[in-house]
Amino acid sequence: MRFAQVLSLLLLCLLSSMGRAHELSLAEMNLYEFRPGSFQWAWATPPKDRPLDEVFVVHWPEGCVSNEQVVQCSSDKGMKGTLEVEGLGNSYSALMFNIKWHDGGTRVYTITSAQPRIYLFGKANDEREGMEIAKAYISLGFEHILTGWDHLCFVISLLLLVGYKRRLVATITFFTIAHSLTLALSALDIFSLRPAPVEAVIALSILLVSYEVLKKKDSITHQWPEVVAFSFGLLHGMGFAGALKEIGLPVNNSLIALFTFNVGVEMGQLFVISLTWLLYKLWSRWVRRITYEKTIISEF
Repeated sequence: MRFAQVLSLLLLCLLSSMGRAHELSLAEMNLYEFRPGSFQWAWATPPKDRPLDEVFVVHWPEGCVSNEQVVQCSSDKGMKGTLEVEGLGNSYSALMFNIKWHDGGTRVYTITSAQPRIYLFGKANDEREGMEIAKAYISLGFEHILTGWDHLCFVISLLLLVGYKRRLVATITFFTIAHSLTLALSALDIFSLRPAPVEAVIALSILLVSYEVLKKKDSITHQWPEVVAFSFGLLHGMGFAGALKEIGLPVNNSLIALFTFNVGVEMGQLFVISLTWLLYKLWSRWVRRITYEKTIISEF
């Protein structure tokens, strides 16, 4: 397991630097068609360090002209064509673009730095906005776990404690159930704790499990890692909820956003565990090959 320990430290150094360099957040814009071809827009997200008009540059579809917070499009064509947004990827991870059409239909688009363009059809369509929200929050959850070095430290500490065994699946499952529960309770303002004590206990959980990794395998933590994972997972869920509150939940689809954010977190955890397992297997195969070659040479 020495290789796994070294690999874990390297991954954590890399991901923690990513977490410092990139702040996870979501911006939201509302667009309302008050008469055919005429739209009024406004930011639904409060600005952070500077006004959102200075962060983003919106290129409206051809034939549409923006004058302050009103966009005028040709009445026959409407807002139809490619819309592009510049400025994503630094202060904000994604932009949720909500449109309410004159006929009462609504549509939600997700714009990211990887996909800065969307195509508008000039009217409401029958695609469900929940799919767009699900896609956005899965991506945000996945990104959060990869940049949340404290949560990754705990997951990798559990990996080092249990090893690549079947019991690892049960341990991670208990951790998942626990943080999913408190994530939902805290994000929906049913139950929550102050951030400072939560972050302190999260740090303590990493130290405790890391210390247990170095001990003999007769402690309660070694015998019942599922209980430890579940207990501290309750607090880690509140940490996830703090990040989710900073991103924000859409008013009409909060449950979809909450569920898919958690799905993204789990995908990120599985990705890291799978990556370490793959590299560990490759390292073990390489070590066995080197050992075999040395044995052959020594016989001569």
